[in-house]
Amino acid sequence: MMKTLIAAGSAAALLMTTGVLGAAPAAAAPDRAPDRGPVRSTDLRVMSFNIHHGADGDDVLDLERTAAVIEASGAEVIGLQEVDDGWSSRSDFEDQAARLAEFLGMHYAYGANLDVAPAEGRTGNSRYGNAILSEHPIIDAENHLLTSIEYTEQPTEQRGLLEAVINVKGHHIGFYSTHLDHQRAEQRELQAREIAQIAGESRRPAVVVGDLNAEPGAPELRGLFEVFTDTFAALGQDDAYTFAPDGAPVEDASLRIDYVLVSEGVRPQAAHVVRTSASDHLPIVADLRIPRSPNGLVR
Repeated sequence: MMKTLIAAGSAAALLMTTGVLGAAPAAAAPDRAPDRGPVRSTDLRVMSFNIHHGADGDDVLDLERTAAVIEASGAEVIGLQEVDDGWSSRSDFEDQAARLAEFLGMHYAYGANLDVAPAEGRTGNSRYGNAILSEHPIIDAENHLLTSIEYTEQPTEQRGLLEAVINVKGHHIGFYSTHLDHQRAEQRELQAREIAQIAGESRRPAVVVGDLNAEPGAPELRGLFEVFTDTFAALGQDDAYTFAPDGAPVEDASLRIDYVLVSEGVRPQAAHVVRTSASDHLPIVADLRIPRSPNGLVR
């Protein structure tokens, strides 16, 4: 496999691609049923996983363990949060998105929300943010830095929304990975509304996944839920807990703060929480039926 660097919007996105370096992705032919015209929908399994920089709740690093959880899930497109790229010794200064893509044989995009000068003795910047892995070709990617209020005390960590356009068997979808502020509802509300505006403007079917650091009934998420459907709620699975408060083991998760959200027309088929101790969050998986986008293969 080779890496292609694509500069897009507010941040550069690394894509793992097959084929010749620098070649434009080939457009897939529309799916067709014999003598019945274009297929109007396709099924897709997606995952959201806050990987805690590849470490478990005891901060033991094992990125291969993270990859094994993803592989066992059967997910085709995965949104990751808390992903390091040369960040520090906590993750061996590794480019974790690239490494996971290599382990899994997938395409990937990375969005750095923190991008600071290299650590002592290093040459590349220390970066931290979100990533997207995909079995299907990633056509384009852009990292949207979300607005941060400048607090004088306990300043807000920069957050972002990583967007990828993915060709799923001829169906182009918008897939988004995000991680909202963990300190203040005021900040989360602003970020949630920005995400609703950015992702809600897409003409393509859209899937937004991530760690929203708030439970479903939180008022600050209202603007996001006005635009997108909460997959687990739609399936009557409001007990899909993914995080344990107060430093308790993740096996005792009692908060639902990780989500798969879908735009109108995307139909949830099934969903479940993955039981694992690989991170301090439990990953979630959803099976979705994706409609053909109105513009077909046109970007």
